[in-house]
Amino acid sequence: MSIVLGIESSCDETAAALVTDGRVILAQRIASQDEEHRPFGGVVPEIAARAHAERLAPLIEATLADAGMTLDQVDAIAATAGPGLIGGVMVGLVTAKALAMATDKPLIAVNHLEGHALSPRLADASLAYPYLLLLVSGGHCQILLVEDVGQFRRLGTTIDDALGEAFDKSAKVLGLGYPGGPALERLALQGDAKKVPLPRPLKGSAEPHFSFAGLKSAVLRAKQSGEYTDADIAASFQQAAIDCLIDRTRRALAKCGPVNALVVAGGVAANKAIRGALEALAASHSLPFIAPPLSLCTDNAAMIAWAGVERFERGQSDPLDVAARPRWPLDPEAEAVRGAGVKA
Repeated sequence: MSIVLGIESSCDETAAALVTDGRVILAQRIASQDEEHRPFGGVVPEIAARAHAERLAPLIEATLADAGMTLDQVDAIAATAGPGLIGGVMVGLVTAKALAMATDKPLIAVNHLEGHALSPRLADASLAYPYLLLLVSGGHCQILLVEDVGQFRRLGTTIDDALGEAFDKSAKVLGLGYPGGPALERLALQGDAKKVPLPRPLKGSAEPHFSFAGLKSAVLRAKQSGEYTDADIAASFQQAAIDCLIDRTRRALAKCGPVNALVVAGGVAANKAIRGALEALAASHSLPFIAPPLSLCTDNAAMIAWAGVERFERGQSDPLDVAARPRWPLDPEAEAVRGAGVKA
């Protein structure tokens, strides 16, 4: 049995986990930084990096203790090497390098997005390559054909904001605080999704790309108009986002060829309304719909450890001088999208 220690520190969650090649999470700990960032209404990179530096070592010790293990019993050490806030990424990666050097264990530098992309395989052993993945989080919104470990073909991406960012900033407009996405989802349950006329950017366009900046701005105008309740704005925003996701994903399904499943991953995948709409879309194409459990949707170390397991089983590892990367596309060969910024 192979056991990999995973470390995640790309944004505002400090996390460590131990995962086996049998898809068993032996132990996992996550230290949230919500309280530190709440006064600022969003993540402050320097505060995040300092919190990672203070918490990571004791968190790893506690995770090993939870599993009744020592580092000598671990087969490899995997850590997020990007993309993300570079200060936090460096804290996690340098820690992993030190542990790998001290124990003479292989180091596996994991792309944070690949951690999300492979996390459904940790939760569901039946999921086989290739599958179509909708990856939706605070920093990314992409549709990818996942052909194997390290083999991704990007079919669509956002040309401006990620959907998670649009959720959080719309929540901020509505005075819902931080983190805003879950609060907006709860408020939407009380509203009328047909009440506020909001746009569906890029719906019907030929390529399965996304745009959410205009939708976010429309939420601000609706709030400033004083004509609608906050609950109606939240419900209408969420429905507009869902309509865009379904239209773009349907377009990608028409382009990608045969796949084994429709999969969603990333923090926004925790949204129940989005999951329900995607499940219906998958059913209309006679495809299984697979989403990881909520605990694996938001940033966590189990997904990083599992990506490490998949790579370790293929004999892959990285040198100790591997660099941290603030940006790291899953498909570096993908053509630039007209109008897209560096996030794409």
